[in-house]
Amino acid sequence: MMKTSMYRTLALLTVVSAACAQAADADAPKSMTPDKAASYTGQKETAIVAGGCFWGMENVMRKAPGVLSVEVGYAGGKATNVSYEQVSDGDTGHAESVRIVFDPTKISYGDLLVHWYFRGHDPTTVNRQNNDVGTQYRSEIFTTSDAQAKEAAEAKARVEKSGKWGKPIVTKIEPATTFVVAEGYHQDYLIKNPGGYNDHFIRAFDF
Repeated sequence: MMKTSMYRTLALLTVVSAACAQAADADAPKSMTPDKAASYTGQKETAIVAGGCFWGMENVMRKAPGVLSVEVGYAGGKATNVSYEQVSDGDTGHAESVRIVFDPTKISYGDLLVHWYFRGHDPTTVNRQNNDVGTQYRSEIFTTSDAQAKEAAEAKARVEKSGKWGKPIVTKIEPATTFVVAEGYHQDYLIKNPGGYNDHFIRAFDF
């Protein structure tokens, strides 16, 4: 796969140059770091979603209003210590995912899913996003409470009913178990490398 080969090349790099970071779009939205979000004194809620390459999904979700931080990792598997190489083999049960901390007074969990998550990737393809194929690229929402499970089901039903995608929505909804933070070079990848591989974008249609 295109992305897998790119990852294996990137894994050999030990330094990301300052020039590369400075080359990022000056107008690109930049959410807080997880450490800063942890000290945020307003209301906070956490969402965990998967929808293909986590570089692109991170880039989409950080643009939503009310988002405090976004970090990429691996969710949905049992192991609590896995690497990209292990997950990319498709045998660990993990999906490339993003963990989003947001202020629910500025955007609700349901609206975050409907207007950003379900528009930012194709939720109609099983274990695939464009060139990326495998269970690690599945569309899935990992809920952290019964209330989130209810809102996620309602959001999925709303998107399905709209018919905008033209095919059935295959996104899975399951309780979150573990979230393993991905390696440092994956975090904020498209800010550090604005010309990097990205197959995610917000669709013009809404639900």
